[in-house]
Amino acid sequence: MTKRFLPLGEVVGTHGLRGELRVKPLCNGVDFARRFSVIYWDENGEEPVSPVSVRQHKNVLLFVLQGITSLEQAEKLRGRRLWFRRQDVELESGEAFVAELLGCKALDADTGEEYGVVTEVTPLPANDVWHIRGKGGKEYLFPAVAAMLAEIDTAGGVVRLRPIGGIFDGNED
Repeated sequence: MTKRFLPLGEVVGTHGLRGELRVKPLCNGVDFARRFSVIYWDENGEEPVSPVSVRQHKNVLLFVLQGITSLEQAEKLRGRRLWFRRQDVELESGEAFVAELLGCKALDADTGEEYGVVTEVTPLPANDVWHIRGKGGKEYLFPAVAAMLAEIDTAGGVVRLRPIGGIFDGNED
């Protein structure tokens, strides 16, 4: 079932004295996060809030939200998640929401071998890197480039990959 609301990020701290929030991204990056005129404090869309600005700082997003103007207000929000309404975004063909990639089984497109489960996505300038946890607990870093992505089926909970040699070598899982 497709969820109506997906996580945009989690408040992990504050930045400065005027209520700016440090948000760990759980979405498709800073440009993606800037698309929204309204986001939500809950996954049901009952607590809307308007972003004033969003920018990237190292590995977090810095949000200024309407109504949050002090360090004290911002501190109380630590640990809360920000959500976006799925219908507010159209993805390009072959794209997927990061939140829907998490938990997908990573399979070899040709042999069906299971490499593990996508546990995290790290956005980098050239391409995203998927963290795939093998059954034995070993973590593999997979560069999510078009040439190595055969199929992304988030509704089915599966991604089919065509990795170059070496990425999953030693996959004793």
